[in-house]
Amino acid sequence: AKKELIYNMEMVAENTVELFFALALAQEELRLAENNLASCDTLFITGERRFRIQSISEADLLTLKLDRVNAQNTLDNARISLKRARSGLATFLGLSQDADISVVLPAVPLAREIQADIAVEQARANNPTLLQHRQSILEAQRTLSRTKMESRFNANFNASVGFNQVAPTFSEAYRHPLRQDLVSFSVSIPLVDWGVRKGRVNMAQNDLNVTEISARQEELTIEEDVIMTVSDYNIQQHLVTSAMEAMDLADIAYERTKQRFMIGKADINSLTLSQSRQQNANTNYIRALQNYWRSYYRLRKLTLYDFDFNKMIDIE
Repeated sequence: AKKELIYNMEMVAENTVELFFALALAQEELRLAENNLASCDTLFITGERRFRIQSISEADLLTLKLDRVNAQNTLDNARISLKRARSGLATFLGLSQDADISVVLPAVPLAREIQADIAVEQARANNPTLLQHRQSILEAQRTLSRTKMESRFNANFNASVGFNQVAPTFSEAYRHPLRQDLVSFSVSIPLVDWGVRKGRVNMAQNDLNVTEISARQEELTIEEDVIMTVSDYNIQQHLVTSAMEAMDLADIAYERTKQRFMIGKADINSLTLSQSRQQNANTNYIRALQNYWRSYYRLRKLTLYDFDFNKMIDIE
């Protein structure tokens, strides 16, 4: 029961990660949408000036105008998504729906490797689902043993000791009572049961077999889940670092492309492509962080083990 409580607490932590990064992603998308709209306004104004001197074509100017309209629509949708994500986290935390919640992204996690064999070992020792299956096997074995014993002959032995006396008054009835003993012995042996006892034993044996197979399948499923989660976790550490580097490069590339466009040394296609890469790089970084922490807390839930301090998770 204690491990089930810890398991449920770790499940709460895992759900919190999902809601936290849903809001973080909504915040980032809103920030990108605001910056994108401001940039599209600036580029459209610049495009109008260049169109007057016939530096760009009318098609390029219309593309800049379309980008500004799309940027406004994206901003409106981002505001709706932010409100929904903020409301979901507020409800989960038991706060008011009007609470102005803003999350701060965690720093880049420290590089560390988790060994799959250690995680599997801890899952076998601590996972409440596996412990429940072991208990079910023990109960099925007990039922089978009891059924086998009950299928044999039954012997009952009864004995009683009492006292008897007759007197005209209540007090005299308890003076010098006469002892009375009664012993009975009975043996019950079923001669013909038409295979009922054998059928009950077979049913108990089949129940045990089914329980053992089900427990083994569940154990293999959880072990596979642990191994895959460890693999995801170890990979996500490298992906976070790579995504952060890509985000920095995309920001620099977009700023330089925008400057080159404003002085007429880059076309609209290059600018649009650079802007798209910048937005994708920023959101990919947050998703990489989300996947990292999702894998970490899922691993804690499956193993009930704290890999930071190398000890089993415990509560008072």
